[in-house]
Amino acid sequence: MSERHITYDPIYNTVDRDDFDSLIEVDRYADRTDAFDEIISSTVDHFWDPTDVRYIDFQSEPMNLDEETIMPRDFCIELKTAVADKLDERQKVRLANQNTRFILSSILHGEQGALSLSASLTQILRDPGAMEYAANQTREEARHVTGFTNYITTRWGTPLRSGDTIRNLMNEIVKSGAVYKKLVGMQMLIEGLAMGAFATIQRETQDPLLRRLIQFTMSDEAFHHKFGKIWADRTIPKLTEEEHEHVETWAAEAFQVLLFNLINAEQKQDIYAEFGLDWKWVRGCILEAFTEEDRRQDMTNNTNIFRVLIKTLLKAGIITDRTRPVYQAWVDMDELAGEDDQVAGADVAALAMEELKVINSGRQKMGTRYRPN
Repeated sequence: MSERHITYDPIYNTVDRDDFDSLIEVDRYADRTDAFDEIISSTVDHFWDPTDVRYIDFQSEPMNLDEETIMPRDFCIELKTAVADKLDERQKVRLANQNTRFILSSILHGEQGALSLSASLTQILRDPGAMEYAANQTREEARHVTGFTNYITTRWGTPLRSGDTIRNLMNEIVKSGAVYKKLVGMQMLIEGLAMGAFATIQRETQDPLLRRLIQFTMSDEAFHHKFGKIWADRTIPKLTEEEHEHVETWAAEAFQVLLFNLINAEQKQDIYAEFGLDWKWVRGCILEAFTEEDRRQDMTNNTNIFRVLIKTLLKAGIITDRTRPVYQAWVDMDELAGEDDQVAGADVAALAMEELKVINSGRQKMGTRYRPN
């Protein structure tokens, strides 16, 4: 069965990446969906520019990372284990901030993945409305890359390398010719992780600069989530049993890869080496200190990154009894099913949009960047 053809609604029809002739057929231009018009027209309401100090001034909130932590110390799982006994006070602060650097670097790499994936959709989507949405998201993901690059540069100078887990998954979905992998993989899995992470970071961070960056980013991501939801609503109910199993199984496998490896100690070997710590020993300390029951309890928090991801898949209709046990091991699926399908952090995104409307209304000319004297 060709993955390329797991689609039913014509707005998700594709052409070969190198088949430009199909995109200039005269009848194609008028064959445009209005399914994404509301999302596209809302772009102006959440426009922001990470290089304009009216939105974010990256020099406005200095921090001494030798003494202050960007996230609370209990956000660093290693400091809740025997690892802490090996470190002095200065090293504990350093490890906590390096852990945050790793997380934000992973988010930066994820935003680059979303940028590349959105751009790849503009090459293959046949419907002009769907293509316009993909181009729109590409622009928004590009400013996220700039925003997180600016923040990481301000606080640390450079990001850390991508871990193998997120890099391998993004390679698979960006290069795939299957629209379902691109949309389930990025709009639901990666974006679901991001929204969960953003909601947690926005609530817990001790850095006002990071909080502001996250708020504006979430105002965009809430709309990206809607694009994936439209696909799910129009596609999942029409899948054959075989196709649904194919999509569902791939999603479950990708979820497990992320769950067990995304923040695995192996992914942070370079950080531990700085403190003379063997990553296998650190992994053992974490496993000894935190049982599966501890992890399940953590997922009861509605902004736990994996809980948000599971809820996204469940509300999209992707999860059935076939793969339900995969997720049931970590969350109460009945409880999730009874919740509304509002994306995590939607309230934060809404407040950010209100602030952006005020800033944007005060600009004399859209696109003109302000610099202080």
